[in-house]
Amino acid sequence: MNYRLLALLVGLAGGLDGVIVRPAEAVEPDLYVATNGNDAWSGRLAAVNADKSDGPLATVQGARDKLRAWRKAGGAVQPRVVQVQGGTYELAQALEFSAEDSGTAAAPVVYRAEPGAAVRLTGGRVVSGWRAVSDPAALARLSEEVRAQVQVADLRAQGITDFGKLSVRGFGAGNPSAEAELFHDDAPMTLARWPNEGFCKIKSAQDPLVVVTAVERVGRWSQEAAPWVFAYWHHDWAELYEPLQGVQPASNALLRTKSVKPVYGITPKAARWYAFNLLSEIDRPGEYYLDRSNGLLYFLPPHPGGRAVLSLADALVRAEHLAYVTFQGFVLEACRGTAITIKDGAQCAVVGCTIRNTGHHGVIVRGGVGHTVYGCDVSQVGTGGIAMSGGDRRTLTAAGHNAENNQVHHFGRRARTYQPGIRVDGVGNRIAHNLVHDGPHMALAAGGNDHVVEFNEIHNVVEESGDAGAYYVGRDWTQRGNVLRYNYWHQIVGGTGYGGMTIYLDDQHCGHTIQGNIFERCSQAVFIGGGDDNIVTNNVFIGCWKAAHLDNRGMGWQKKATDDPKGELRSHLRSMPYTNGLWRARYPQLVNVLEDDPGVPKRNVFARNVSAGGVWEDISKSIRAYQTVTNNLVFDSDPAWITLVKDATGRPVRLEFKDAAAVQALAFAPVPVDKMGLYQDPRRASWPVQHTVRPVKLPEAKPKK
Repeated sequence: MNYRLLALLVGLAGGLDGVIVRPAEAVEPDLYVATNGNDAWSGRLAAVNADKSDGPLATVQGARDKLRAWRKAGGAVQPRVVQVQGGTYELAQALEFSAEDSGTAAAPVVYRAEPGAAVRLTGGRVVSGWRAVSDPAALARLSEEVRAQVQVADLRAQGITDFGKLSVRGFGAGNPSAEAELFHDDAPMTLARWPNEGFCKIKSAQDPLVVVTAVERVGRWSQEAAPWVFAYWHHDWAELYEPLQGVQPASNALLRTKSVKPVYGITPKAARWYAFNLLSEIDRPGEYYLDRSNGLLYFLPPHPGGRAVLSLADALVRAEHLAYVTFQGFVLEACRGTAITIKDGAQCAVVGCTIRNTGHHGVIVRGGVGHTVYGCDVSQVGTGGIAMSGGDRRTLTAAGHNAENNQVHHFGRRARTYQPGIRVDGVGNRIAHNLVHDGPHMALAAGGNDHVVEFNEIHNVVEESGDAGAYYVGRDWTQRGNVLRYNYWHQIVGGTGYGGMTIYLDDQHCGHTIQGNIFERCSQAVFIGGGDDNIVTNNVFIGCWKAAHLDNRGMGWQKKATDDPKGELRSHLRSMPYTNGLWRARYPQLVNVLEDDPGVPKRNVFARNVSAGGVWEDISKSIRAYQTVTNNLVFDSDPAWITLVKDATGRPVRLEFKDAAAVQALAFAPVPVDKMGLYQDPRRASWPVQHTVRPVKLPEAKPKK
């Protein structure tokens, strides 16, 4: 038996449902890369030899090219391992991999960090040459309290000339562009803003280009070269980053540009905003300002010393048509775009990596089959954490992508809405055993068909938004067959406005199975916005404001959209072959949707659920007869009727009921509480995992009339 091959394959296998598997570190490397290496050397040695004639390679590109040369020379087909020794590797541009760099099922390729060492692949450059600010014009704009503390660095003198540019972005305006950002001791710094936290309101916007505020501080910004504003001008889920023409000190007004138009206009009662990119507002440690015209970086450091890094590279790893290659154990950081992008190909894996401080996503997978993101820690990303799409919806062919055992937190730094911690799209992908927390909007999403979302823990998300969901999908009758089971959702209430839902099936979304979940201290736990054929069974609701909601919006305010031949619902329907034999067999209730009173929610099932505390159900009376609501055990006034027992770390281990016999009488199936969330595995990026669960305040219950 080839034990070398066996160990490698076992190390690459997915650990399902808490199974601990052997790591690939047991395999001896074929090539080494080190910071003191040389790409002209053989790469066969872990360190430079005595006469400095041979040793490791200097770059991952060099190792990639060495493997290419071996293949072209007809080398034996066998597993290959490239080990990158400890240290920091600056990347001016992304590492590119293509089909010629692939392994096979019998001979996979692994690029891994040296076990136990910190191996950084960084797209940033350390900024040095800091000095006190001496320019009189800059000093005059800075607050007197911080003038002596603010430092400045000449970037052009250090060879840094590409700063990128700020981009209009947000709802209806696109994603962020690639721009330079500053990080200090591995934490993102703040582009100087006011107020330092939270938002301001506005007084009026009769002229949409003149937004009148009550903020006298606006006058300080009249000398700013390029002031910007971030705002929720109308909805709490539709943000906009936009430049200002300037300010009007006499009226404390923000002067907007004609070229940027908020999708829903500006509503004074709802609008909230802050200004940023302001040299005059460097007044708090961690704030910075980049003078792009002169190449000067102003910074008020959090503490003396430290490591200041400016992001330069657009990406770190790009792979296209790559197969059977694993990237394991790296720290990937400080790039302006997405750290790792995998397009098409098969059976590639990102394992045990720490991915942080990116301008866009942590990992994006587009197309292909069987790709895996496993055991990674993803944080402080500009948009979403992990996004995986694949499969053919028309033929309902699954891609089999898997996001498992990852921690994703503090995501959505630069695009605040509709950028979930983990998202899958297409057909037949999986989100399992992940921990997602601390996000301004969505945590999870599964767009398409036949996905499985299971054993995840989600808390403290939808922190800046309202009328939004921790899990959110909407406006499509055809996206069916998705299963949400055995997830632990807690401390989710929403930041503003209408509040935050936990599982939000918006605007007639259909065909979800929600089974065996635990909802604890959530505002509106399961919120179905008028859809059909959703199954809500065997769930536990503890101290939630409202457990289950179903409304009839398709018969009321949304009826026009329901009946509109050019609207989203019917356009999505036409795009799928929903009447053919395959779709008819898979989703028989969809076939006659247009002849079956579209807009009237039907065949939703709420059964064998247990709820204690709060309100059990909020189902519109006009449609209740079309649903099955049966065999649920409810104790609205007694949240202590259910106890979720947790260990010393706060991890749930079991459920206890005051009357276990009553629960058993429901035919309630045991919930595998102890399997929810992350599990220990040698391949994980960190263990134990640190995260803080913050208590939330639920809406006050309205007295029954």
